[in-house]
Amino acid sequence: MNKWEDNKAWFLVIPVFLIVAVSAIIPLMTVVNYSIQDIFGPDNRIFVGIEWYQEALSDHRLHAAFQRQLLFSGLVLLIEIPLGILIALTMPKRGWGASLSLVLVALPLLIPWNVIGTIWIIFMRPDIGLLGSAINGLGIPFDHTAASLDAWVTVMLMEVWHWTPLVVLMAYAGLQAIPEAYFQAARIDGASAWSVFRYIQLPKMRGVLTIAILLRFMDSFLIYAEPFVLTGGGPGNSTTFLSIYLVKQAVGQFDLGPASAFSIIYFLIVLLACWIFYQALLKVGTGDKQ
Repeated sequence: MNKWEDNKAWFLVIPVFLIVAVSAIIPLMTVVNYSIQDIFGPDNRIFVGIEWYQEALSDHRLHAAFQRQLLFSGLVLLIEIPLGILIALTMPKRGWGASLSLVLVALPLLIPWNVIGTIWIIFMRPDIGLLGSAINGLGIPFDHTAASLDAWVTVMLMEVWHWTPLVVLMAYAGLQAIPEAYFQAARIDGASAWSVFRYIQLPKMRGVLTIAILLRFMDSFLIYAEPFVLTGGGPGNSTTFLSIYLVKQAVGQFDLGPASAFSIIYFLIVLLACWIFYQALLKVGTGDKQ
């Protein structure tokens, strides 16, 4: 086989590069261009340098949205990771029960994000919603459109219901990959269920759980459709996360310069978090080999 035939596979990669260039690189460069100019019209623009970046970094509303975003992502991880592991441990390992459990658990993941918000709007309505009316029927005033705490509780319940199945599936796959010999040795030694989980199951799931934490943190940090449909960022700004604040600034106020600068900052924050988790994955992989 000659050198030309060895390199023919690269032609299969060229369409991918073209798609990435059109869908990611070109829009990114456009945003960078907007972030350093003050645009008054198609042919009327002024170079402003880092002025929009300074304005974005000094915006107290952005700081508040960033704090809400960190709190939301932190709560998501604290709830979904342990809950997903617990559910995966209770699922049957084989037979028709295992197949049925996997299908039922995966159902929320099949629903489009904007539909999720609509479902929970109806579900949590204090007058006709199944859960909302039940809570109010117990004498507990609950209205996610009027009270900030109620809005946060509703958004968290929606997020946990929607995305915990992903953690469950990944944890379940990690459990299924553990050789049976480990459990046989544990039974011979008389190990308790807690010891089996602590010294066998949890260490062997470390890799998949790290990936689950990465995916859930990134997705929760970029969340937009579900809370926007459910609360619109309200009441007030109590559920205005970074993505919702960015859309309000870019579309609602049409401040393209500051919005573009903020979107670049947003992108760099996500990129930094991805790098941190990537380094964590490398350490996990190195630890498993040792």
